[in-house]
Amino acid sequence: MADSVDDKVGYFQAITGIPDTDLCTEILAAHNWDLQLAVSSITANPSSPEPSTYAPPPPPPPPPLEDDFVPLPPLAPAPQQQPGIAWRLVTLPFYVVSGGVGLITGSIRLGVWVAGGVLSRSLSLLGLAQGGGDGLHELPPSAVEAVDFVAEFEHEFGAGRGPRFVAEGFADALQRAHREYKLLFVYLHSPDHPDTPAFCGGCLCSEPVAQFINENFVAWGGSIRRTEGFKMSNSLNASRFPFCALVMASTNQRVVLLQQVEGPKSPEQMITILQRVVEECTASLVAGRIEAEERLNNQRLREEQDAAYRAALEADQARERQKREEQEILEREAAEAERKRKEDEEAQARAVQEAAEREAALARRRQEKAMALGAEPEKGPDVTRVLIRFPTGERKERRFHSSTTITSIYDYVDSLDCLKAEKYSLVSNFPRVTYGPEKNSQTLVEAGLHPQASLFVEIEQ
Repeated sequence: MADSVDDKVGYFQAITGIPDTDLCTEILAAHNWDLQLAVSSITANPSSPEPSTYAPPPPPPPPPLEDDFVPLPPLAPAPQQQPGIAWRLVTLPFYVVSGGVGLITGSIRLGVWVAGGVLSRSLSLLGLAQGGGDGLHELPPSAVEAVDFVAEFEHEFGAGRGPRFVAEGFADALQRAHREYKLLFVYLHSPDHPDTPAFCGGCLCSEPVAQFINENFVAWGGSIRRTEGFKMSNSLNASRFPFCALVMASTNQRVVLLQQVEGPKSPEQMITILQRVVEECTASLVAGRIEAEERLNNQRLREEQDAAYRAALEADQARERQKREEQEILEREAAEAERKRKEDEEAQARAVQEAAEREAALARRRQEKAMALGAEPEKGPDVTRVLIRFPTGERKERRFHSSTTITSIYDYVDSLDCLKAEKYSLVSNFPRVTYGPEKNSQTLVEAGLHPQASLFVEIEQ
């Protein structure tokens, strides 16, 4: 904020020519730091401090410019004789009238703008307004004055003749010259001066002068009857007309006054002056352009390096992410394989345990069945001899009491270590009879197996 305040105070001082910094600060503060409003209050008010009574601090500051411009030390202009009291008394009515005309013109322009805004708003509410903008776009007052000056100059001296004055304010024109690495040609137009028509028509509008200015300068013009032209006449200490000045921007936010051209000049004299200033400033302008291009190239190189670094970093990060993802996949696969291995081991352990338990159960059952059978009886009329054939081809034979049931034969088979199956049936051939659970309670006699029988084991699927 401090820099902005100092810039405004310096700019206000340069425009109005008031040397007292405290007074300039008070005036700006009273106008809420609105630079345009504060300057207008000074230039439009005849009772304000008369800027011609003191010399402005050279050189006057422009708005902030880019810092890539190589300044040229200002050329010392030839000492000019200050206007006397007679000239001030003669020009005083003009400044009073000029201020009044400026006030009336501003009031008319404000009224037209307000009326145009009301009309545009009314048409937009009725759906008749064209364009999609919600507000009115108004040119800055300095740009409006520049447009008016260009139109008046072309109307008076012919369209397409003379320098190509830019239709923008002084600050914008100075920035344009700064961007294009050119000097700024300033022409202050005094319509009432008797030498003005001849100077404009014979010098400025001559083809060699206009062509030289257009090729080497950015041209800006303003009428001293208007606000900004009047400001610049004070800032550049214009005391004799026709008046031209050659200026350039400086890195310390000030305008460097290179040359003042006052009074009538022939085209040859004007070109000589312009050529000399251009030759003196060419080295500085070229150096500034080269330095700016180098800075731009360095910036572009840094941006390319930063882009390459970011691309390489992103590629490294992508590779790192891919490695992490692959590592996570490998870890998940390893964990899954380990889990499956453990499950297989646990399943195998359970299977072994279950097989051992089954084997133990079978062993217990065989023992229990053998104990339930009791001792094998001796041969006799009430004893039945039974031959058992197993699927493996093995044969077993035992004697049973004829009064025992089929269940005793199953118990005998279960007590043997010849069969691993738990579900099976005893079957006889010729005739084929299956001795299933429904016949387990029959005695051997009732089942027709006495006095001897041959049975084979049929495993159930």
